[in-house]
Amino acid sequence: MRDLPFTLDQLRILKAIIKEGSFKRAADSLYVSQPAISLQIQNLEKQLSIPLFERGNKKATLTEAGNLLLRYGSRILALCEETCRALEDVQNLQGGTLIIGASQTTGTYLMPRLIGLFRQRYPQVNVQLQVYSTRLISWSVANGQVDLAVIGGEVPSELKEVLQVTSYAEDELALILPTSHTFSKLPYIQKEDLYRLRFIALDTQSTIRKVIDKVLNQHDIDSTRFKIEMELNSIEAIKNAVQSGLGAAFVSVSAIAKELELGILHWSKIENVTIKRMLSIIINPNRYKSKAAETFGAEILTLFVAPSPDKIVY
Repeated sequence: MRDLPFTLDQLRILKAIIKEGSFKRAADSLYVSQPAISLQIQNLEKQLSIPLFERGNKKATLTEAGNLLLRYGSRILALCEETCRALEDVQNLQGGTLIIGASQTTGTYLMPRLIGLFRQRYPQVNVQLQVYSTRLISWSVANGQVDLAVIGGEVPSELKEVLQVTSYAEDELALILPTSHTFSKLPYIQKEDLYRLRFIALDTQSTIRKVIDKVLNQHDIDSTRFKIEMELNSIEAIKNAVQSGLGAAFVSVSAIAKELELGILHWSKIENVTIKRMLSIIINPNRYKSKAAETFGAEILTLFVAPSPDKIVY
């Protein structure tokens, strides 16, 4: 077998440079000097007999060959990390590292609770949480960089044959209003009342926004007629805007448990309309599955607690 023209350290350095955007920041992140980073890249290019970076650009930009090496190098490094986790399992079946992924809202509001409950039972397991969009997290699971993930959106079509998707729990989406709003005094509102509200919404491309629009349409509610006062890119910003009286909003119930408990937001029910989305657990069945991942996947099926407007359980 021919000798490899690169080392794992060189692949790690290449990945760090692109992630950090410069040789200097990559050196800082790896706790080495910038000259050492530059020398490794020079040696790598010499060994490969091909340039990896575009010269003259202020920002580190890869050539076509550099992008190719980065793509395969990332897969090699992910497999190495997977190997280390498998070896940890052999040494200690009760320990090891568990890398969990989650989409934005799920990762921000639901997963910390579930991880906390899991850690109470298995304190020896090192749990890491990565929160990104449903698409990015799905790819991380497919590439073996994440053991399993809980998502609220749909897996990208190109990954549906790669990933195993298991329905986890229904997450209700609530219409929230300022407690001072006239509608907050009513037990429920009519569909037509929605067109009289001013709305604070997430970006039109967000997963939850798409789910809301789809379910409302199934109940003959035309969301395109809503008066959208503003679009914000964070659930926290939306909650604060509603609390300040700027409008109404649809958010996941898991994101408003504290506010409901403190009585600073009102969950307004719509007559004969319940808006729910399905949360799913995704894994790559062709990747190594650690004991910690197997245990977490089984445990969280018993840990989900959905808040209700009458009784918040935490």
